[in-house]
Parts: sequence; structure tokens; C-alpha cells
Amino acid sequence: MIHALNALLYASVLFLIAGGLSLIYGVMRIVNMAHGNLYAFGAYVTAWVVGRALGGATQASLALYLLLPVGALAAALLGAVIEPTLLRPLYRRAEEYQLLITFGLLLILEDLLRLIWGPYPLSISPLYEALGSLHFGESIYPTYNLAVIVVGAAAAAAIWAFVYRTQFGVVLRATSQNMRMASALGVNVNRVYVQAFSIGCFMAGLGGSVVVPQQGAVLGMGVDALILAFVVVVIGGLGSLEGALIGALLVGIVREVGITFFPEIELAVLYLMAALVLLVRPAGLLGRA
Repeated sequence: MIHALNALLYASVLFLIAGGLSLIYGVMRIVNMAHGNLYAFGAYVTAWVVGRALGGATQASLALYLLLPVGALAAALLGAVIEPTLLRPLYRRAEEYQLLITFGLLLILEDLLRLIWGPYPLSISPLYEALGSLHFGESIYPTYNLAVIVVGAAAAAAIWAFVYRTQFGVVLRATSQNMRMASALGVNVNRVYVQAFSIGCFMAGLGGSVVVPQQGAVLGMGVDALILAFVVVVIGGLGSLEGALIGALLVGIVREVGITFFPEIELAVLYLMAALVLLVRPAGLLGRA
């Protein structure tokens, strides 16, 4: 039971990161190398805001949990600035330019995090501890981890409903399939792009926001998250939200099994799984060639 919950916990956080990455690529055809540090940015903003609200207290009030999404909102706002200023001028150029600019953003954001918050980790562990633990037979499991699983499931349902059950979702899918035709039919493509990019950044920031009470905010967490997010989208298919969900679940399960039985080769097993999927289905399980 505990292993299943750990797998779901890991999959929930991974889906928030990889789902945003897939959404951005699916609409804009941009592989956002800076996505991992937008996740880290969300974690740092949340840790800073909640830390100031805590003010050194060792006990957290329930009202402080309402501040957790602030990092996701900050990441979305940053994305709304990045897309029109840095990415939009490069849409007519080769994809290599977009990769270079987003990789440059990855490095810049890492240095900005160090400049603003310093080299030391930020922690808001009182929020993690305040919810206590639940008993499953003879095992104890943190209640906060269950809350993260619920947030991940709710986010997956919400983004699916948003993309497939709203008017804007229709416009979003139309733009992703044929940008020129959508523009000819009166769709404001620039507005759709900035909204899609901001939503993708919001999902990454939300992943950082919910994980920071458990793990803290540390330098380098964005790069680690980006690598695993790419493993997820390679397995599920880049550009597919359903593929990101399936890939996150598979990676969560395989990682938990690896940690339990083969801790020395945990990452190697994940990369091997991605390589096997690439050999059988180069576009991913649910990706399109």
C-alpha cells in the first residue's frame, strides 16, 4: 500500500511538470528547456512567501496552505513575460534557435535563483508536519503526501476538461493543428500562444509549490526535474497530455520498484524504459509522428 502511494505521489508531481511541458510543445512546437527552472522558481517563491508568513513559527495554520499556489501564479506571470519578449521573435526561425534561447533561460533562471535567495535551501517543513500522518495497518503515511496526490489528480482532471470541454480548448487545439488556418479564421494566435505558455508554466510552478513543504527549495532541483520530465514525455509522447499522464504513472511505478529492489540502478532503469519505448514507438506511446 505504501509503495503504491509513493508511486502515485511521484507520478503526481511529475505529471504537473511534464504535462505543462507537453502542453507548450503541443500548441507551440517549442521544447522548453527552461521548464525545469520554472518549476524551481515556483518552489522558491512559495517557500519565500510562506516562510515570511510563518515568521519563524514551528506550527502552521491551515490558512497558510492557501498561499501554496502563489508560486504557480508567479511562474505563470513569468511565462507571460517570457513568451512575447523572448520566444515570439524566434517562431519564424529554425527550431535550434528556440532550443538555444530556452537553454539560455535555464542558465539565467538558475543564476537568478541564486542571486535572489542565495545558495542555501529554503524550507517550509511546518506545513508538511502540521497535517500529521495516517495509519495504514502497521504503516504510517504522511497526510501531506496524500494531499499532493489529490492535487495531481485534480490538476489532471482540470487540464483535461479545460482542453477538451471548453471553448478556449477548441481554439487551443485548432491552433496546435493548423496555426495558419486558425489565424485566417480570426483566432488571435499570439494571445493563444501566451495563454498556453502561461498555463504550462503554471503547471510547472504548481509542481514546485506542492513539493516544497516536503523537499524544500534547493539549487539544481529544476535541472533534475527537467531530465525526469523529458523521460516522461519521451515515454508518453511529446505534445500529448494523456501521454504525459501515462508516462508519469509508469515512471512513478518503475521508480518506486527500482528504489525498493534495485536502488543502485534506479535511474538506469528509467532511461532503459525510455530507450525501449523509443525503439518500439519513436513518437512515444500516445505521440504522433
